[in-house]
Amino acid sequence: MKKLLFVCLALSASVLFSNNTNAQQAPLKIGYFDDQFVLALMPGIDKISPLLDSYQKDSLQVEYDYTYKDYQRQDSLFKKDSAGLAPKAREMAISDLNRLKQKLIYWQQYSQQLLDEKQGQLLSPFRMKIVEALNQVVAELKYTMVLKADALTPYLQPPLLDNLSIRVALKLKLTLPKDYEEAWKAANGGGTSAPKAAGATKPKG
Repeated sequence: MKKLLFVCLALSASVLFSNNTNAQQAPLKIGYFDDQFVLALMPGIDKISPLLDSYQKDSLQVEYDYTYKDYQRQDSLFKKDSAGLAPKAREMAISDLNRLKQKLIYWQQYSQQLLDEKQGQLLSPFRMKIVEALNQVVAELKYTMVLKADALTPYLQPPLLDNLSIRVALKLKLTLPKDYEEAWKAANGGGTSAPKAAGATKPKG
């Protein structure tokens, strides 16, 4: 699953959301967010890795095997018949061979790109739900800026109640890890709702 969750939401490197209009009218209110934290909690996310494995085996591997055999076939025919080919036909045959050869040489990069695209397609429904919930949380609690959690300095622990990953998870009715749930309840006066107050320390892990 760690391999799966390297994919992030299509948001900026350091700032995920900024409401400039509110920022001009109200004091700056900053939250922080980790999309991977929420993705890992989503029901059905564990089915993505097997689907990707199947795609790699049943589609990408089949394409590689076909390309390799096609290259061998055309290379053998070229070596056999190239002497009798017209210049233009010879040029076209060499071009086809080079195209197949290049595809095989750069297969790792090519297949990884296709795998990433497939992963993006499979994750899209999860991402859409997360983005929708994040936008709702930001609007409800009037956050003017949301930073990616990994952009924060490790030497400064922001208030736990400004952790919008937890707020989004609660909005989506997801089950929090026990340490986060306990820390959130403590920060929230014993509840798991989304309060407007702030203050507490982020749990380890």
